[in-house]
Amino acid sequence: MNIHIITMAGDIASGKGTVTSLLKQELGYEVYKNGEYVRKLAKEMNMSIVEFQEYLNAHEEIDRQVEKSASIYAKENDNLIIDARLGFYAVPHSFKVYLKVDLKEAATRAYNDSLRKDTEKYESIEKAMKDIKYRYEQENMRYLKTYNVRRDDMSNYDLVIDTTYKTPEEVTNIILKEYRKWLKDKEK
Repeated sequence: MNIHIITMAGDIASGKGTVTSLLKQELGYEVYKNGEYVRKLAKEMNMSIVEFQEYLNAHEEIDRQVEKSASIYAKENDNLIIDARLGFYAVPHSFKVYLKVDLKEAATRAYNDSLRKDTEKYESIEKAMKDIKYRYEQENMRYLKTYNVRRDDMSNYDLVIDTTYKTPEEVTNIILKEYRKWLKDKEK
């Protein structure tokens, strides 16, 4: 079983992408991102990410396909970071990390993130807050219905970090320290 796998889950705009990139630099691991796949599908269907979220609610088979892709990839690869909301569920033997962030900070980050402009168009930070909260609630309901799991149950994770007042480098260093301890225990 491949044990050199970190799964990154977290709140929207909690810094998963940035921290994943920093972890990749430090560890030399490959990165698998479910979110890129979801954004690609939304864009191909000419939908905003919120519209695609609603589409997924009615098309469970697509959601299962997205989550299963991470599980399959982890079986075939090691030295891997999986950036996926249900990574902890798809790859239960991984080192499971959850990044939290205050809603207003998340909205500010998302509003100012040029990489999100194709699928997330916010007129204001207040609109971003509303959409982020809605997406979070929709995802949680869908995950409970489809997989019978609660992403917001922090006992699912080996490490939970609030990124609201931390730099990506600080978050990365915390993860590296805890991951190395976890690995030492697993390799015994």
